[in-house]
Amino acid sequence: MKKEISLTNRKAAFVELKDWCVGSVGEDRKNKGDFLEVTEWSNGEGYDIHIYDSSGERHLGLTYGQFRAIKKCIKLIDDNER
Repeated sequence: MKKEISLTNRKAAFVELKDWCVGSVGEDRKNKGDFLEVTEWSNGEGYDIHIYDSSGERHLGLTYGQFRAIKKCIKLIDDNER
């Protein structure tokens, strides 16, 4: 059994929630460093989502297919709201 380890650089996108979501941050948390970060898996097959806000700290891992399905569901909801 060959034990290989590879070192990778993963793509990530980071936003401070105070610029995007008053609902999850709230007035009393504007300077608390609340954030959302999405990081692509090293194998390119999914994403890790890390959220830190007034609800605490949450991590979610999604395969690329799950992520695409969520995007389609949200688009369908948004398109039917208009």
